[in-house]
Amino acid sequence: MAHNILKGKNGIIFGALDEHSLAWHVAETCHAEGAKLVLTNAPVAMRFGKINELAEKINSPVIPADATSNEDLDKLVEGAMTHFGGKIDFILHSIGMSVNVRKEIPYTRINHEFMHKTLDVSAMSFHRVCQSLYNKEAMNEWGSIVALTYIAAQRVFPDYSEMADSKALLESFARSFGYHFGIRDKVRVNTISQSPTLTTAGSGVKGFEDFQKYANTLSPLGNASADDFANYCVSMFSDYTRMVTMQNLFHDGGFSFMGVNPEVINIA
Repeated sequence: MAHNILKGKNGIIFGALDEHSLAWHVAETCHAEGAKLVLTNAPVAMRFGKINELAEKINSPVIPADATSNEDLDKLVEGAMTHFGGKIDFILHSIGMSVNVRKEIPYTRINHEFMHKTLDVSAMSFHRVCQSLYNKEAMNEWGSIVALTYIAAQRVFPDYSEMADSKALLESFARSFGYHFGIRDKVRVNTISQSPTLTTAGSGVKGFEDFQKYANTLSPLGNASADDFANYCVSMFSDYTRMVTMQNLFHDGGFSFMGVNPEVINIA
């Protein structure tokens, strides 16, 4: 049940490809909670995704932007402020891609040109987004910027390959920009590490479904769903979390702090 806790707030949602995307669920929930939104994705992703269906459903414009292009991001931020008639209250960065993972290239034989692309799309894009927002003074005071990360930034998940490295870099960017945004604008910047969730991107990781079942068994609360994630993001965009910043927040049913669960090894 919606409570309108985002009423009067304006936000940009990156990465809503289709109904399986976490960003799609976040956009729907933010809209239900009273927020006005601008949706964005890379032009190439828009050609095979369903973002226009979502835009029509929640009555939001779509402004295409390549997140590896400073020019595109500047135009996006300017276009969003024009649409809202003012500054922005929240951002969701939900962008990630690895050709090495898609091609199942082992980490020890990684294609470094592909790796450059992974880091640019999955991590540096977040720095670019934050830099554009910061330099244009586009965020309202007490605004909130959230990026989607994963626990592989701190733990070893071999098949996640260099996406783990990109998430570690992304988390560092969040801390650094959290400082700069905080002292000037009282804007908070955080990352959220979500349970393994079957999205279009996640389905490309080798052995994902088996790992999802493992995580669900290991976690005391089970895996957090996409809808749970959307609700958590809403709380992070709301005024109830104004003093939370520069944090990597685990939203994973307890998975991140588990050692052994007897259910996993069948000795309960």
